[in-house]
Amino acid sequence: MTGCCHENDHRIIELRERQARMLWGVLAINAVMFVVEFSAGWLASSTALLGDSLDMLGDALVYGFSLLVVARSIRWKAVSAGFKGGAMAFFGVIVLLEATGKLLWGSEPQVMLMALLGVAALIANSVCLMLLTRHRRDDVNMRSAWVCSRNDLIANAGVLMAAAAVALTGRAWPDILVGVAIAALFLRSSFGVLADARRTYRAEARSAWSNAGNS
Repeated sequence: MTGCCHENDHRIIELRERQARMLWGVLAINAVMFVVEFSAGWLASSTALLGDSLDMLGDALVYGFSLLVVARSIRWKAVSAGFKGGAMAFFGVIVLLEATGKLLWGSEPQVMLMALLGVAALIANSVCLMLLTRHRRDDVNMRSAWVCSRNDLIANAGVLMAAAAVALTGRAWPDILVGVAIAALFLRSSFGVLADARRTYRAEARSAWSNAGNS
């Protein structure tokens, strides 16, 4: 019995170490891409690029928080997932506000810069999603991190579609439309992640109360 417990403990430690290494990798990728994409989005006057870059920043922050709770309890991991859901909602609102400003006062984005950065971000986020998919079913912490990365990939595809549409029409509205769609994706995903975090937290709390009552 003791040997079995020791083996399980060893497996848990190994799993946490693998999760930590993977999270450091995706955190670094997202931090670098945020700086590059935000700068390019500002220069290109692209709502879609700015929205995607803010999602990169949000992901870098939440991956950092995920690292802090890798070795903690399920309740802490649920709190981490809740933080990610809140970050998604916050950045969704920011992108909506930026899109509104662009609609009222903005100019046509620079298509070539949008396309180049869109491709670079797509490659970077494909790597992140591949790394996270291996740990998607580990726990609520990894599950919410995977949702963040999936959203990034969808947003990247949106940026490329926006660049193509702006090039074809010569107008800024496709960029604004894609920016709004990205914001809507953030907000919708945030609701799902927050609900998952709340369910996990409550289930763990009920289990703790039940164990305390039995003891």
